[in-house]
Amino acid sequence: MSDNIITGLDIGSSSVRLVVGQVGSNVDGKSIKIIGAVEASSSGINKGIVSSIEGATSSISTCLDKAERLVGVPINSAWVSINSPSIKCERSRGVVAVSKSDGEITYDDVDRVLEAARALSMPSNSQILHVIPVNFIVDNQEDIKDPVGMTGVRLEVEALVIRGITTEINNLTKAIYRTGLDIDDLVISPMAITSAVLSNKQKEIGAVVINIGATTTSLAIYEEDNLLHCAILKIGSEDITKDLAIGLRCPIEIAEKIKIEYGHALPQAFMKKDEVDISSLVDDDMQGQIKDINPISRRYVAEIVGARVEEIFEKVDRELKKVNRSGMLPAGAFLIGGGVKLPGIVEIAKEKLRLPVVIANNKTVEAVIEKVNDPQFLTALGLVLWGHSNQAVKKGMDFGVGGDAIKNFFSKVKNGIMSLKP
Repeated sequence: MSDNIITGLDIGSSSVRLVVGQVGSNVDGKSIKIIGAVEASSSGINKGIVSSIEGATSSISTCLDKAERLVGVPINSAWVSINSPSIKCERSRGVVAVSKSDGEITYDDVDRVLEAARALSMPSNSQILHVIPVNFIVDNQEDIKDPVGMTGVRLEVEALVIRGITTEINNLTKAIYRTGLDIDDLVISPMAITSAVLSNKQKEIGAVVINIGATTTSLAIYEEDNLLHCAILKIGSEDITKDLAIGLRCPIEIAEKIKIEYGHALPQAFMKKDEVDISSLVDDDMQGQIKDINPISRRYVAEIVGARVEEIFEKVDRELKKVNRSGMLPAGAFLIGGGVKLPGIVEIAKEKLRLPVVIANNKTVEAVIEKVNDPQFLTALGLVLWGHSNQAVKKGMDFGVGGDAIKNFFSKVKNGIMSLKP
């Protein structure tokens, strides 16, 4: 049974989440069923970067143990998200001559031209994670999606190269391998999410997926079924909590509870006289820290929350402007992550992005486990679907994964760790 298991591991700054899928069959010949979804508190991760290997390993191990007890089978490998703000994407071109004498383009030619696109100038401490073709050119014919089988002399590709910092990738893979878990591939989180929330039609006409996490906000922009741009920003819902702690002069634990219970992004939803008693949010052990527990203004709380939410979407809009898609994606914006549970966030997103905006949900796979449909679990679910689709096309053009170079990198890290074990 374990051979049919596909696992998605989303390592966040506040929680580690793991979704387990089982590959079966149906009338179409293939299907995937979600059989488990668990989460554990995260430590050793800050803004998507490993700050303590021991802490990160412990968090991943806890989540893995929960999952194995739930599904009843060992989990040997996982598709893993990477969510570091240092990840960059840039355009690159590759050109090769078609190898066959009759000019027919083969998968080998596509592999060679994608490899040529990898050969771009970049810092010595960078590692390529993905090479995503945007379009192919056969001789002078442009905008070709799949050149295999076509005839030509010269094959070109315009690709999006996504890279991260080697030391950050190294530390993340070390933390995972120490749990005994193998890595199928590292996938940047905004790309993985689209597998769960966007239809082919939405990716064709133009859409952006925005994941508002605890300490980062990530986005992926699609148009004509191509990834145009992705980015991971150093801002998230924890910044809202910090703002509340400062504005209300209260401990950070109380600020978090206020955000969850009474947070709202629209100040105009409340009158100035609207107040709420927060004494019920103060635990007995906090009573000594807070001498006077006065009612707080709902409007003032909303002003603090709304200001930070506006900043988040202003930063997202700047990324849209980089690819000239600000206010120009007909399918709109799809919001996921724990931060999107704030009331009023959709209205602010519509105003700042000038796009249709919805809270995204799982549109791809039926799941009897309701937890999987939570916006916080959509990244891990997307990783399972990403892994399923990539396994299905292994013998074809595997555009989504990092390729042999990144897999060799994983192998070196794993072998180094195993050599240290007694």
